Amino acid sequence: MMESIIKVDGMSCEHCVRAITKAVSALPGIGSVAVDLQAGTVTVRHDPDQSPVNKIKLAIEDQGYDVAP
Repeated sequence: MMESIIKVDGMSCEHCVRAITKAVSALPGIGSVAVDLQAGTVTVRHDPDQSPVNKIKLAIEDQGYDVAP
């Protein structure tokens, strides 16, 4: 498992936490998802062969959030 920290803009409440957690958790090879609203980050433990970082970023963007490059 690999840990990736993704900077995300536009998160402000528990709805954001639930939406992102649900979307990322649905991907294959995800071990855990932790959303930090204050830091504006999503920390994901994942198998990079099943869910590379760019795939995780797309899942977050699909929920309407902006991911830093």
